Amino acid sequence: MSRAVFSGPWADPSWAAVHEPADIVAELSAALFPRALRRKDQRWWAEQYVRGLLAADGRKSVRRIASAVGGGAAEQSLHHLIAASTWSWSPMREELARHLQDAMTPSAWVVQPMAIPKVGEHSVGVGRHLVPRPGRPDNGQQAFGLWFASERSSAPVNWRLHLPGGWIRDQERRRRAEIPDGVGEETLEECAAAVVRSTLGWRVPRRPVVLGAAGPDLGATTRRYQDAGVPLLVRVSGATTLTVREPSLPGFGAGPLSAGRITDSVRALRRPVPWTDPLGGPAAVRSSLVVGVPVDLPRTGAGDRRPGLLIGEWSDPRRPPTEFWLTDLDDTPVPVLLRLAKLARRVARDCATAGEEVGLRDFVGRSFKGWHRHTTLASVAYAARTLAPADYGVSDAQEARSA
Repeated sequence: MSRAVFSGPWADPSWAAVHEPADIVAELSAALFPRALRRKDQRWWAEQYVRGLLAADGRKSVRRIASAVGGGAAEQSLHHLIAASTWSWSPMREELARHLQDAMTPSAWVVQPMAIPKVGEHSVGVGRHLVPRPGRPDNGQQAFGLWFASERSSAPVNWRLHLPGGWIRDQERRRRAEIPDGVGEETLEECAAAVVRSTLGWRVPRRPVVLGAAGPDLGATTRRYQDAGVPLLVRVSGATTLTVREPSLPGFGAGPLSAGRITDSVRALRRPVPWTDPLGGPAAVRSSLVVGVPVDLPRTGAGDRRPGLLIGEWSDPRRPPTEFWLTDLDDTPVPVLLRLAKLARRVARDCATAGEEVGLRDFVGRSFKGWHRHTTLASVAYAARTLAPADYGVSDAQEARSA
């Protein structure tokens, strides 16, 4: 898009510089916005919001976003787009997922929690459920993102904001925050599963779900994803009790045993598995010793035993296992499962770095709808950031040096 296209308050060089050269933002806007944004002016301002998220320094408030793309003249229009417009975010998220499915071919869906520290009590969903940190507020919001992930990249495509019971049961708070009538109370574990269920109706292939932590009831966690019809790979603790399923292995018939004890009893069967470490730079390949043990998945209530696989990983062969994963993908090779598990590591890193840069946590309004619209457009900005290096021929090494 050239400068000649712009007129009025957006014609000054500082604003036009954000738009040159014509980049992935314009392509994504053309591909993602028409279904959700019926009016041309809405699509225009949504594109400017995405550009502002990428260009603004510091916290991505509407004022700073507007300053990056049009100054004070843009602030009112951008605020209206997020806070007072009527567009639905779900169609845009689905189009984003379809676009990223083709662009990055994800190996898994990773459910990533996102804690958002807040000062005050008026931001929708705020509550005292964050782990306190020195110098940080002990209250805030909790959200869950569904991320497409591969060994090379990851990107968020769907979101769910957890609403504590105090927000659900208080009609005045619901009214002020514009919480839809159909939104009810749920636990954090139910919220995490719900973001997966809401993605299943989209026109994208299903992938295994990687969950970085199970809830207090592991049986209920595995059942939720089984009922949803998606395979699950979930990190568990070494104290998790399971039952060995294979008669030829130590521990069979001994009843419930800890994951640590089960894997340690078959340490002689460990094999080295290489995997790409996103924390170690563009080409960091590490190796772990890994073993897979057939077990019965935890049950909730009556029902047949379900086969599963317990994965144990050693980073140091002389010490106990460092991580444990449980899955119903019991026919999948153990090396494949370990590499899928490591995608949780990539997504956690990407959420904390690139996610911060595009303002995933930075919505400063108070409404439920505003939070979802901001987070959706921030996800589009994240996709633009992820896809742009390949489009412009920037190598992974160059990208890492500039980070």
